[in-house]
Amino acid sequence: MNAVSETTRRLQWLPSALSTYGPGLLVTAAVAMAAQFLSDHYGAPAMLMALLLGIAFHFLSEEGRCVAGIELSAKKILRIGVALLGMRISVDLLIGLGSGTILLLVAAIAATILFGLAAAKILGRGWRLALLTSGAVAICGASAAMAIAAVLPKNEFSERNLIFTVLSVTVLSTLAMIGYPILAQSLGLDARGTGIFFGGTIHDVAQVVGAGFSVSPEAGETATLVKLIRVTMLAPVVLIFSIALRNVPQEGVEAGKRPPLLPGFVVAFLILAAMNSGGMVPAAVAELGMEASRWALLAGIVAVGMKTSLRRVLDVGGDAVALIVAETIFLGVFILGGMHYLGHL
Repeated sequence: MNAVSETTRRLQWLPSALSTYGPGLLVTAAVAMAAQFLSDHYGAPAMLMALLLGIAFHFLSEEGRCVAGIELSAKKILRIGVALLGMRISVDLLIGLGSGTILLLVAAIAATILFGLAAAKILGRGWRLALLTSGAVAICGASAAMAIAAVLPKNEFSERNLIFTVLSVTVLSTLAMIGYPILAQSLGLDARGTGIFFGGTIHDVAQVVGAGFSVSPEAGETATLVKLIRVTMLAPVVLIFSIALRNVPQEGVEAGKRPPLLPGFVVAFLILAAMNSGGMVPAAVAELGMEASRWALLAGIVAVGMKTSLRRVLDVGGDAVALIVAETIFLGVFILGGMHYLGHL
């Protein structure tokens, strides 16, 4: 009898939760599906469509029944999507690529972040924007931006900077998908070199795949592999940022309250990557997890778009645009220089 009562008590929160979060979750899910439809039928990047459609529905996040669900999508569901990215990672990826290329990618990520900090200081921009943009450029575009934003100390510009970064890296990735094959051909890169260049420089996974396979199957497979190695670097970088910035105060957070040393979604990412490396995740489950990750990230970026007005995004300034473009160019030059050193160019 006690067990039945306990079960009943635990289920009593469900109607209240559905009433509180349901409308917002349904709205973000519907907009995410619309974004995916536009991507499937018109070739536009799904993340970009999700962001723009989310911004168009900004009014829903200001008041009404959808606010709580949108907030949940922008934080919890978004982090679930990042955590599930761990299912893409395995030790076999690292072994298959070779130590020289892996070291080049690690060096490129570190150098791009340091360059971003230096360039931001020259341009008079804050270190938060520098870490957000350089991390997104260096690792995996929109997914990295959302993961890094989750551990950066918050201030009044946090949401605006996140929207700007996601929008910028998505647009730059699309331009790179079009322009980099032409550049690779003019540089005389072979299929493997082309794949390393695309995977090491283009921000988002989808655009890496599109650019690589537009050249050749070998270039596409190499580009995808190199890109996934960059995705592997997401957890260590987020962990380093989290530890380094743990004592930095956040605006609007209670005094003395600090974020956890290791964010839960990073722990989940590492656990899933370890399980996948150990062969503990069946292929069908991994495929399902990646699909769930994709939809969670889409819903999350829709919600982030809903929470930020376009006017505030435009207020970020031309120097912020110059910063992220400079970081993108720096990464490209660094990777090409490394490839030349390794004999791929």
